[in-house]
Amino acid sequence: MKNRNPIARKPFLAASSVLAIAALTLTGCAGADQAAQGGGEGDIGVSLIVKTNSNPFFIAMQDGAQTAADANGVTLTLAAGKEDGDEDTQIQAIEAAISKGDAGILITPNGPAVLDAVQKARDAGLFVIALDTVPDPADSVDITFATDNFLAGQYVGEWAADSLAGKEAVIGLIDLFDDKAVSVDYNRNQGFLRGMGIELGSDTVNGDEAPQGNYSGGQGGKYTIVGNEASQGAEDGGRTAMENLLAKNPDINVVYTINEPAAYGAYQALEAAGKSKDDVTIVSIDGGCAGVGQVADGIIDATSQQYPVKMAELGVEAIAELVGTGSTPETSEGLDFFNTGVSLVTDQPADGVESIDTTEGAELCWGTK
Repeated sequence: MKNRNPIARKPFLAASSVLAIAALTLTGCAGADQAAQGGGEGDIGVSLIVKTNSNPFFIAMQDGAQTAADANGVTLTLAAGKEDGDEDTQIQAIEAAISKGDAGILITPNGPAVLDAVQKARDAGLFVIALDTVPDPADSVDITFATDNFLAGQYVGEWAADSLAGKEAVIGLIDLFDDKAVSVDYNRNQGFLRGMGIELGSDTVNGDEAPQGNYSGGQGGKYTIVGNEASQGAEDGGRTAMENLLAKNPDINVVYTINEPAAYGAYQALEAAGKSKDDVTIVSIDGGCAGVGQVADGIIDATSQQYPVKMAELGVEAIAELVGTGSTPETSEGLDFFNTGVSLVTDQPADGVESIDTTEGAELCWGTK
C-alpha cells in the first residue's frame, strides 16, 4: 500500500439533529438552470446518494448534509440503495440528478457498476464527490472525502496484536462483500492485518494471505487465519459470518469486523455458541454512538471512529463553493482523497497505540453530539 503515514488524528466536529428517512427518499427539487448555475434565490441542487438507510452511519451522514445544505443555500435530494451493495438504485438516483440539472452529487458507492453512471454525470457537468469509500480508480470522481480506511484497520490491528501479549492468534475476518471488490472493504481488512504484523498478499484482494505464520505486532507470536466471511455490513450478516467461522474452527480468539453492526452480530453468535467474551477479542470500525456504547459495555474491545457528518458537510460546502467561486477542493498530502480523520476508541489502552476512551468517543461519535 502506498504512503500510509498517519495524518493528524484530531477529528473534525459538527453539530446535527436526528433525521429519519425512508429506504429511498427523494426530497427537494431545484429548477435545472438554477441548480446548475446557482441562480434564482441562490438554491444549488445537490443529491446525496448513500449505500443504505438501514445503517445509522449513513443516517448521520444524511443529517450532516442537510444541516450544511440549510446553511449554504443548497436544495438537497436524499437517496439510498435498498441494501448495502444495491448498485441499481444508486444508478437510478444518479440519472435523476442529471435530469434535474443538479450542480453536484455526493455518493457512497455501492460497487463498481455505479461508476459508468458517475462518469455520465460528470460528462453532463455535475461535480461528483465520493464519501466514505474511495472508488477504484480514485479519479472516477472529482474528489473523495473519507476516513483513511487502511489506517483505521491498522489501528485496531495494532491494538489487537498488543492485547494478545504473545499468545497465538486464531483470527476470524468478517468483511463486507465476497462478490465484489470495494476499497472500504479491502483497505480495512488489510489495514487490520498490517497492524497485526501479518504479511499481506494483493493490495486489493481479501483472503489471499498465508493462512498460518507469525505476526510481528505487539509481542509477536503465531497466527492462524480461519477464513474471510461476508456480512453485507449488517447485524444478521455478521451473526451468520461468525457462525460459519466457528464451524471451521471453534478456537477463534480474535475477530475483525468491517463495521459495528457486523460486530454485534458476531458477538451474538459467540454468545450463542457459549463462548466467553473474555476469551475472544472483537475489534471493529465505525465509532458510532451505539458502537462506542458497546465498547463501554465490553461487547466490542476496540473500534476506529470515523466522522461521517464531517464528510457530508465538507461535500455540500465544496459544491456550494464551486458554484459560488469556481474553486475546487484538494486531496490530503500523500493521499488520493481528503482524509476526514480517525481515532481508536477503547477503555483498554495498549502500549504504543494512541487511543481515546469511551467517554471522549461518546462526545465525538460521528459528530452527532
